[in-house]
Amino acid sequence: MELFPLPAFSDNYIWILHNRERALVVDPGESDGVLAWLAQHGLQLDTILITHHHADHTGGVAALREATGARVIGPAHEPMPEPLQRVSGGEHVDALGLRFEVIDVPGHTSGHIAFYAAPPVGEGAPLLFCGDTLFSGGCGRLFEGTPAQMLDSLTRLAALPGNTRVCCTHEYTLSNLKFAQAVEPDNRVLATHAATCLQQRAQNFPTLPSSIAMEKNINPFLRTAEMAVVRSAQTHEPSTTPDAVSVFATLRTWKNTFK
Repeated sequence: MELFPLPAFSDNYIWILHNRERALVVDPGESDGVLAWLAQHGLQLDTILITHHHADHTGGVAALREATGARVIGPAHEPMPEPLQRVSGGEHVDALGLRFEVIDVPGHTSGHIAFYAAPPVGEGAPLLFCGDTLFSGGCGRLFEGTPAQMLDSLTRLAALPGNTRVCCTHEYTLSNLKFAQAVEPDNRVLATHAATCLQQRAQNFPTLPSSIAMEKNINPFLRTAEMAVVRSAQTHEPSTTPDAVSVFATLRTWKNTFK
């Protein structure tokens, strides 16, 4: 099984997972690049997974379905390009020999879902397709949800095995890590990782996938109980209380205007 992040637009990734014969794609915001890549590699598109309704994640779905006959699977409670199979948290999706658990992760949008699969023993690390909920070093903006919802969603993802590959859908890592270092300037793991990511981007390599273990060490939105993060949030906004939701809300508002 091979995994590839196909660049799209200015900073999206359309994830492609394939077994050298059949493929699935995740959040295809456009179709032409996907079809060209599949043709180049001689692959048949089997399944399209969608995490949420935003156009940069769904814009290519109709054309891909028409061109390939692929089945489409997406969230139960969001506007979607019909027809598709709608799923919600606790359900499972079987594709390419893997069983994906559907996880409800509201916050960025109200009905956002993620897909998690644990491959057979000895056949690679688990996979998480998390859309715009968890980013490397950051998280999605709260367009439709609340801080409490997003924190709960992130906590659910953070509980996955540490070696889980975090396949988010934007190359936001450098800007996220710049913010993370403003929050935790003395985090040495973060500093080392940021330097590595700078080198990767300088060579036009993706910084993704990340891992759950790495994110728990560097991502301030997963570290709201760390005293250094709490102190930074309270310094930025003195009305912040030590509880995790208050700290998260301050961090998210701070990040929205951070340069």
